Amino acid sequence: MHCPFCKANDTKVIDSRLVSEGDQVRRRRECMSCKERFTTFESAELVMPRVVKTDGTRQPFDEDKLNRGITKALEKRPVGIESIEKAVHNIKYRLRQTGERELTSLRVGEEVMRELRKIDEVAYVRFASVYRSFQDINEFKEEVDRLVQDDS
Repeated sequence: MHCPFCKANDTKVIDSRLVSEGDQVRRRRECMSCKERFTTFESAELVMPRVVKTDGTRQPFDEDKLNRGITKALEKRPVGIESIEKAVHNIKYRLRQTGERELTSLRVGEEVMRELRKIDEVAYVRFASVYRSFQDINEFKEEVDRLVQDDS
């Protein structure tokens, strides 16, 4: 690791600890030349599967798009940012866990609905109405009835 102050090659690790629920390692380092100290963070670089859209096109997984979709569904709902971050983390974990190189956008949408259902039922129905392209109030009612029935 190069020193960010003097660009020397020789640095030593003074302290290491796990952060972000064990997903990162925080290292405190000291430059052997200029004696300055600095912190680095190390995490595994995990490749997300590509997303195959319904029209057959393929796109790289877009975490920002996932985050925007969940945030939009939760707009004006009493849900903290930590819950959104945890949902995104859970979705990414389950998608990576499949081991597939490509996943359909339908699979991603189902994972989003699964997380939203745990967080906020109103957001779940909002997302489902757009995701499943509800055409009328009956489809909306059927989804709400299914939600109520599953909670019983």
